[in-house]
Amino acid sequence: MLYVHRGELAARHLFGVAGGLDSMVPGEAQILAQIREAYESAYEWDATGPVTNRLFHQALEAGKRVRHETAIGQGGASPASVAADLAAERMGDGLANARVLVVGAGRVAELVAANLSARGVSSITVVNRDPDRAAALASRFGGRAVDFADLRAAIAAADVVVASTASPEPLITAADVPPGRRVLIDLAVPRDIDPDVAAVDGASLHTIDDLEAVVARTISLRHGEADHAREIVAAQSATFRDWMAALEVVPAITSLRAHAERIRVSELERARLGDLSDAERERLDALTRGIVNKLLHRPTVRLKQLAAEDGSAQYAEAVTELFGLAAVE
Repeated sequence: MLYVHRGELAARHLFGVAGGLDSMVPGEAQILAQIREAYESAYEWDATGPVTNRLFHQALEAGKRVRHETAIGQGGASPASVAADLAAERMGDGLANARVLVVGAGRVAELVAANLSARGVSSITVVNRDPDRAAALASRFGGRAVDFADLRAAIAAADVVVASTASPEPLITAADVPPGRRVLIDLAVPRDIDPDVAAVDGASLHTIDDLEAVVARTISLRHGEADHAREIVAAQSATFRDWMAALEVVPAITSLRAHAERIRVSELERARLGDLSDAERERLDALTRGIVNKLLHRPTVRLKQLAAEDGSAQYAEAVTELFGLAAVE
């Protein structure tokens, strides 16, 4: 689907995307990093300007505020991330020293390995019927691959076992799992781990059904936080709108100040103050400059405020007409 946004609607859309409001899963974290990377790349190629720089800075700020001020990004929103969280929770002392075995080398196994690695796992072993795919996945995370024939030994050496293959029947049975504290997570459909494994002393078995229930609760929570996130996006959008409106009156303000400065300098020259000392001349210059600045401060501030409130250039046009600025430029 193709759509086009302009003006404030374009800014609000970008801010909403940065806040994860436009994602299939609300609060999806990777999109903010992708926006940052895209902006930094454009900036490095000198493909941005004052407006786009401000726009993307505001978008990144909106995304950070949404994540810090709401719970929209909390909790795992995919079976892979929930599996990693569950493993960390069940291990009790974290995953830094946990020995993890990943059975399978497909997309889901890759996502699980990535989530575990992001949570501090440094020891990942991969088992797969295709040894090349096992080696490729293990190398991505500094792990090692073992032969499928050594699956039972690999299970015995692991603290956490995550299985995700396309096997039509269970690959891991109770006979393959020795007693002892061990977390086993089955992400496969049909199951890779026989339900009887749950009866093994010390074993903690969790299935894809368990994880999807957690994901559903998380997504429901995130939808509930979306209204708060939209308020933040709206506020950031309004800030950007006001800044853009102020830009429209900047030329008029600049012309007005230049006009006032010309009058000030001209009047000083007409006064023929040649008998003043340098110190007195400097004091007089500072005095007249201060008078001009104080006279123009309030109109300058109000001009920006009114432009932001009204969203039109009529005030800048009025100032230009009242002071005859177009004629003196």
